[in-house]
Amino acid sequence: MQINRCAWVSDDPLYQEYHDNVWGRPEYDSQQLFAKLCLDGQQAGLSWITILKKQQNYERLFANFDPRLIAEFDDAKVEELMLDVGIVRNRLKVNSIIRNAKAYLAIERQGINFSEFLWAFVGGAPKLNNFSSMADVPSQTPESEAMSKALKKLGFNFVGPTICYAFMQAVGMVNDHTQDCFCAINSQSHR
Repeated sequence: MQINRCAWVSDDPLYQEYHDNVWGRPEYDSQQLFAKLCLDGQQAGLSWITILKKQQNYERLFANFDPRLIAEFDDAKVEELMLDVGIVRNRLKVNSIIRNAKAYLAIERQGINFSEFLWAFVGGAPKLNNFSSMADVPSQTPESEAMSKALKKLGFNFVGPTICYAFMQAVGMVNDHTQDCFCAINSQSHR
């Protein structure tokens, strides 16, 4: 039986697994949200499948995205990371994860829950969109622009409005599965 998925999904089983079980499903864990935000930043200028195939390497090399450990990475660690072919060896992107970890910790020290901070941009609950095709799906929204601006003000980088919208889609802040996708059909039946 043919399963209808969103048009952006290829035949790659890893991509299909990601689409079917991760993309668009609400994530509320602060550290998981931090990890996903960093990974989406790594995607800038690349396809998501490129980063998805390297995700386990990122998790291994970046201490499972524990901000406390990443914030301690020094220049020697950056040089070590730059030699590992398992990640995108772009110095700005590698340094952005460290910078973002420090910004995350600064937010935490202010008593702000990272998950609540991010989810506030969509009113705390997933926004269920109902797009008929990928052509209807925006690349950014006023909410992603506001999130981008707020994150940059707090010291994050690689968090432009397009990256923030991709992040919002990935962590289920918005559900952009198209109408013909079995994930959209299943989410509509649970309303």
